[in-house]
Formats: sequence, C-alpha cells, structure tokens
Amino acid sequence: MPEIYIYAIEGRSTDQKCALIREITDSVVRNFQVDPSTVMIQIMETPKTSKAKGGVLFSDRDEP
Repeated sequence: MPEIYIYAIEGRSTDQKCALIREITDSVVRNFQVDPSTVMIQIMETPKTSKAKGGVLFSDRDEP
C-alpha cells in the first residue's frame, strides 16, 4: 500500500487539496501499477505561525 505524506502551509481550499490528491493518486496508480483504493495520501498542514524559512516566520513574510 503506497503512502504519501504532503507537508504544506495551511490555507489551500478543499477543492485544491482534492485536485492534488486526485493527480497524485493517478500518478501512483500509473507508475506503481496498483489499484487506486490502495493509495493513501495525507496532507499535513502547518500554521504560518509555526513554520519559518531563513529565520522568518511564514506569517511575517511578504510572499503569498
């Protein structure tokens, strides 16, 4: 059973996450030759106040 974990800053819509999950599932099915029902995907979301890059919290960055 393939398991995929995605780490991301929170803020994506449910539709965006569903689209990503569909595309990743399709890719795993095609490349690993497995049934879609065996593919497990979990999105691990982190608040912008709990993650930093270059010593600056994502909540304090000017980037979208």
